[in-house]
Amino acid sequence: MLKETELSTSSLQFIPQLLLSFQHPHVANPRLQVERPEPQVQRVLEPPWDELFSAHIRCCWAVANHNFMEAYDCQSVNTAFTKVFQSQKEENWSLPVMFSVCLDLRLFANNADVQAVQKGKGKRGERLEKAADLLMGCFRVCASDNRAAIEDTKKWGMLNLVNQLFKIYFKINKLHLCKPLIRAIESLPIKERFPLAQQVTFKYYVGRKAMFDSDFKGADEFLTFAFERCHRSSRKNKRLTLIYLLPVKMLLGYMPSPRLLQKYELMQFADVAKAVSSGNLLLLNEALEKNEAFFIKCGIYLILEKLKIITYRNLFKKVYLILKTHQLPIEAFTSALRFMKVEDIDNDETACIIANLIYENKIKGYISHQHQKLVVSKQNPFPELCTVISS
Repeated sequence: MLKETELSTSSLQFIPQLLLSFQHPHVANPRLQVERPEPQVQRVLEPPWDELFSAHIRCCWAVANHNFMEAYDCQSVNTAFTKVFQSQKEENWSLPVMFSVCLDLRLFANNADVQAVQKGKGKRGERLEKAADLLMGCFRVCASDNRAAIEDTKKWGMLNLVNQLFKIYFKINKLHLCKPLIRAIESLPIKERFPLAQQVTFKYYVGRKAMFDSDFKGADEFLTFAFERCHRSSRKNKRLTLIYLLPVKMLLGYMPSPRLLQKYELMQFADVAKAVSSGNLLLLNEALEKNEAFFIKCGIYLILEKLKIITYRNLFKKVYLILKTHQLPIEAFTSALRFMKVEDIDNDETACIIANLIYENKIKGYISHQHQKLVVSKQNPFPELCTVISS
């Protein structure tokens, strides 16, 4: 255990964050895996540091025994850190410690939820939700620091905490809680001075939220930033970003090249992109069905279904090129849809699809209901959409 000569309260500000982190190998030391460390720790440290380190050491014991529910309870006690953090009015040296404590809290909450569900002792996401409340306590301390000295402000901890909270909110499907956090970061004068890795994570989650809100141009901007600024060695993260960026790009008319999909092992999108760009509605339905499990797991299946409107546009363009006239019978488009195995389609439903395409500026023209024809512009009736992205 700890010796008095090894640690004192006055020297705590020189302790690296790894001393309270489960990312450090010290947690595997059997001498630190103590079930009841309080008496020994209290001889060395004063409150509230004794509570903080006692909880950490007991947490080491719980993890060694694969008891993640107990580990989470121990890590939750580390909210004692919030008291210490808040009391440091003129300092922010403990920000790295906060990062470690909050990261481990989220990870233990996730593992504890899994274990609790397996043992029938809790609901999925229950501890993650409570962990989010604890993280918000630290966030409020950071956000309320209004000192003029920028370098010493606790606001430097806000983006890290927001990213941790994003991971929880996406996990428990409470995306509406992200909105005030996004506003808080966007209003910071130091938002562009945060570490690039934190900015990339932030843009990734903001981009995903924008995608689910159907703000595809915003999603494209944020996810593109995350993909392009993500370190080239972080292949896994770049691939993860592409899973959400690709549907957004395709909805905006940019199709991925086979080379790009092969590079990041995302061939599930190959037939989708091929179907959309060629107007092959039958192939699109087959591709969505074939990779349904993957797309649902990623949460993008319903987004990809929106690609049908572009597929309709490209299919109808083929009808236009075949007939070579600016006055196109609605029945011709209905026949094309029936050829693509669209069941129970009639001219009225076809006209509704065409009207949506006109409304979205994907077709330049109007419907003559009297003559049951689509009258298209003589100049560029089908504005270009599909551009190949290769890197």
